Amino acid sequence: MSAATPLEFGPAEQSGAQILVRLALLEDLADSGCLTCNALISPDSRAEVHIVARTAGVVAGLPIGPIVFEELGHRVAWVSEVKDGSRVETGQVVARVVGPLASILIGERTVLNFMTHLSGIATLTNRYVELIAGCKAVILDTRKTLPGWRSLAKYAVRAGGGTNHRIGLYDGVLIKDNHIAAWSRQIGNSSLAAAVKQARSKTPKPLTIEVEVDTISQLHDAIEGQPDIVLLDNMSIEQLQSAVEFRNRFAPRVLLEASGGVNLNTVRAIAGTGVDRISIGALTHSAPSLDLAFDFFQIET
Repeated sequence: MSAATPLEFGPAEQSGAQILVRLALLEDLADSGCLTCNALISPDSRAEVHIVARTAGVVAGLPIGPIVFEELGHRVAWVSEVKDGSRVETGQVVARVVGPLASILIGERTVLNFMTHLSGIATLTNRYVELIAGCKAVILDTRKTLPGWRSLAKYAVRAGGGTNHRIGLYDGVLIKDNHIAAWSRQIGNSSLAAAVKQARSKTPKPLTIEVEVDTISQLHDAIEGQPDIVLLDNMSIEQLQSAVEFRNRFAPRVLLEASGGVNLNTVRAIAGTGVDRISIGALTHSAPSLDLAFDFFQIET
């Protein structure tokens, strides 16, 4: 089951960031380092840089800044002026960086690559969350994340006010159409209720059993198996309303999750049907980056 996890940059996020930062710096520096800084920047030059929001949005990824400079082995002071999850306006300073000028220049693009991407996820998530204000539904992410980025992308979703779906294949059962197709060929039974019951018998408690349906008749079948959640895939508003009415009457403990066809124009109407959850792959695979930039405040030579 999804959990409204508090916004904490914990061990999973820290570990994920360190691995990705090392890869990013290896891409940039290889064995030669920064040839431009080596040629032009005195090792004695120091600077203070402000990281500034060029557009309004929600910030995520601030804890990655210090990780970048620590990996570089450079003595750079990082001061966050806001917290992850904060809404910032155009021109607002989100962090200050003080240290050797060459070090700051070397780390600049890596820091911004992480922060603009994660802040973009947080900003898009927050737009969805605001659009369904007053409804009981929560906004969920999916597993549609860049390989290696999942813990950070899901952290950014939380920064935007969203809720995390399962992290991976290991922490919850989600029976989709392809699972049913393969399973039914094995045993000659296409009953969703039977599939749910078998999954329940083989899955450790208290892990969640969720099953995907795309018709109301499939919903009736699935609920016979007493799943924890039913995923309503690409249903119309009328179908979602019918699904909620059926659930309320016959299985009030079962959560209903809408997915497919969800965008900024449709999410409010979907939430208005009474579903409990709305999952959106675009949060992590299509969020535009938030425009952040390094503005050099002071350079000392």
